[in-house]
Amino acid sequence: MTERAHAEGHADEGAGAWSGSWVAERLGVGLTGDEALTGLLGLALRRNPKRAHLLVSNVLGKHVPQSPSVVHGHGVALGRRVRDLLGAEAAERAVVLGYAETATGLGHSVADGLGSAPYLHSTRRPVATVARAGGFEESHSHATSHLLLPEDPALLAGDGPLVLVDDEFSTGNTVLNTVRALHERYPRKRYVVVALVDMRSPADAGRLDDFAREIGARVDLVTTASGTVQLPPGVLEKGQELVARHETPATDPTTEPTTDPTTGPTGRVPAAEPSATVRRVELRWPHDVPDGGRHGFTPAHRARLEAALPAMAARIAEALPTGARRVLVLGFEELMYAPLRLAHALEQTVGGDIAVRYSTTTRSPVLAVDDPGYAIRTRLVFPAHDDPADGPGERYAYNVAGAGFDAVVAVVDSVADTPALHAPDGLPARLAAHVPHVLLAVVPSYVPGSPHAPERPSMLPEPLRGPDFSSYAPDEVGWLLQDLSDVTLEAPTEEREEAIQSGGAHYAESLPVEYQPSEQYQQLFHAALETSAARLARAVGAVTEIVLAERSPRPVLVSLARAGTPVGVLMRRWARFRHGLDLPHYAVSIVRGRGIDANALRWLADHHDPADVVFVDGWTGKGAITRELAAALRAFEDSDGITGFDPEIAVLADPGSCVRTYGTRDDFLIPSACLNSTVSGLISRTVVRADLVGPHDFHGAKFYRELAGADLSPAFLDAVSARFPEVTEAVDTQAKDLLSADRAPTWEGWAAVERISEEYGIHDVNLVKPGVGETTRVMLRRVPWKVLARAGAGADLDHVRLLAEQRGVPVEEVADLPYTCVGLIHPQYTRGATGADGKAVTL
Repeated sequence: MTERAHAEGHADEGAGAWSGSWVAERLGVGLTGDEALTGLLGLALRRNPKRAHLLVSNVLGKHVPQSPSVVHGHGVALGRRVRDLLGAEAAERAVVLGYAETATGLGHSVADGLGSAPYLHSTRRPVATVARAGGFEESHSHATSHLLLPEDPALLAGDGPLVLVDDEFSTGNTVLNTVRALHERYPRKRYVVVALVDMRSPADAGRLDDFAREIGARVDLVTTASGTVQLPPGVLEKGQELVARHETPATDPTTEPTTDPTTGPTGRVPAAEPSATVRRVELRWPHDVPDGGRHGFTPAHRARLEAALPAMAARIAEALPTGARRVLVLGFEELMYAPLRLAHALEQTVGGDIAVRYSTTTRSPVLAVDDPGYAIRTRLVFPAHDDPADGPGERYAYNVAGAGFDAVVAVVDSVADTPALHAPDGLPARLAAHVPHVLLAVVPSYVPGSPHAPERPSMLPEPLRGPDFSSYAPDEVGWLLQDLSDVTLEAPTEEREEAIQSGGAHYAESLPVEYQPSEQYQQLFHAALETSAARLARAVGAVTEIVLAERSPRPVLVSLARAGTPVGVLMRRWARFRHGLDLPHYAVSIVRGRGIDANALRWLADHHDPADVVFVDGWTGKGAITRELAAALRAFEDSDGITGFDPEIAVLADPGSCVRTYGTRDDFLIPSACLNSTVSGLISRTVVRADLVGPHDFHGAKFYRELAGADLSPAFLDAVSARFPEVTEAVDTQAKDLLSADRAPTWEGWAAVERISEEYGIHDVNLVKPGVGETTRVMLRRVPWKVLARAGAGADLDHVRLLAEQRGVPVEEVADLPYTCVGLIHPQYTRGATGADGKAVTL
């Protein structure tokens, strides 16, 4: 048998051997009851001083990898039986409570079967911002304390039926402890206990009825199968002796102990060097859906998750290695439901091409024995990585090594995405030593906000629109900005330059005096527009087609104000022209060193799915804004817990090779770079200043209404969009070529900027502005030192040469320049600037 065939046979072995026979033969443990029982359960031995044996479910998805449709289906079927038992009216008022860690996913699946029931599960992870609504003990468990931490304190306070879900119903102690604790605080008339198996002994069988009479409530029991475990005298001591014999202590808990030839091999997997790479897959988990039921999960959450699952599954499927035939989605302790549903959706996405299985890691220490008659064949050991409240310790993944998986998708929540997870002995490294491909997917941990946290306004203002703000039509763009038109923000260019370079002020705290173009310069603008309109139209069409093909069929365009705004308007026009789509379009502020406007992101997340948002800019230079956006979105995820925003910017032109979504990588004249507000809807560059922009405000900008007579914004847009019909075929060809090309960023521009900065003795990459667009900005807004022009550059530089002549700036031709031109800001400055506090900067 080949290694793969052996492994796959190992994984699905059991049709001819009951996975409890090994324990039954050695300890004399018997399992009697329904015919289905041995198909549902196997037996193993645990390292636990309170109970020797472990009932290992084959359909729970905890210790034994199983088809996710089977795992979810068992829970849903139980939920439907509960709904039939209660009747429609009572089922509408029911609340489902699951048990950590083993039954969190089962309980959630039961709630799915009920349909309209909110769900909560107990947890062993305390959360400082959430008050306890109760707690109880699980007497036989290795970790006993359970907390109930609903975000909504009223969740458990209703009088509808409470449905309690556990994987097995053995002594009944856990359920009785729970009901007793809750009934004292929130008495109700009906409880339903749900379990996969009812394994009570005859002595325990009557306790539930007695307890129901004691509290004066009805208690029903719904299970898939029932039976009993027959335990001979001294089984605990015999089990402990058997565990000790098979598991020789070792300093490194992942090394394989010495095998006893008389008792067979252990299944403890030896430590090994990782042989596979670990890659992340971005789920874009919906920001308004909790990761599970730790703090409550409502029917509305369920509907939003159902809508998002196909897209998340498609992202996982796309990330799987070519030729994969067997894939495991591995959840994490209490995080069972999210990975289960992802696995189920993946199973539906890939169809019969790939066998998808699901299981999770666990705290429970269980002996592993590589024998077909034993339920736990192999064990991977790794350290806890979520900073648990009860301190560090070992964690386990069972039946993963040796199971023939081509890939494992490990799903953890963000609280557990820690350095310990990525350590050399962490879970991904352990998996990579035994599986060819490991993917890591992180679900954002939902933590209800602290009641003591500063309150945010219940509603941010609606976007500003023309003609009240900007000269664009109201449907073309909504500005997520505040209007600072009445505030004097302009300062002389030299004074601003001094303040910026000395550190006395940030460039976003003031505005340059708006440049008024000469008649000669305006003629250059119109000539450039006439020459480049068709070229611009092709780039607009190409980048829009790529966005529609790769990002979202109905994207939400979010331009980075203000250079991105004309491009966003044109992309919106192309989508309407070519596909009949009416796409939402907004403009937001992003500032180097200050990040993106977090309130604008909050507004977007409240009104749209962040996964549909596509950030748009005009062009790339050295990629500073690309990096700024990625860092800002990571910080926003950490601060707000809202995920799904994709940092990949779509640009018209990418001469710096900084992004993979672009219309062209040529460095040519984009006429909207030639002017300031008069080609951008009469809107200024954005402003962020502490005395004007508070914690609950959008960033600010000015609307230069007084420049209406010089406004060329509509003319620019109309000139480009008028060319759409004539470039349609060329766009189709260009987009097809780009979609099939390797568009991975090379960051060639950044390398060139670093080299130029050193060669010219500037020693500051922020003073080197590559590309036609950035060079134009230097000439209009900053104090230019010189312009480097590629030898032989033609009409694309006519406007730059004119501006340089007007400002007395030398233009130096350079061979082998990767850009058409590069603008260098003067590395010195003059005194007299206005600082952030409104006072003169002291140097």
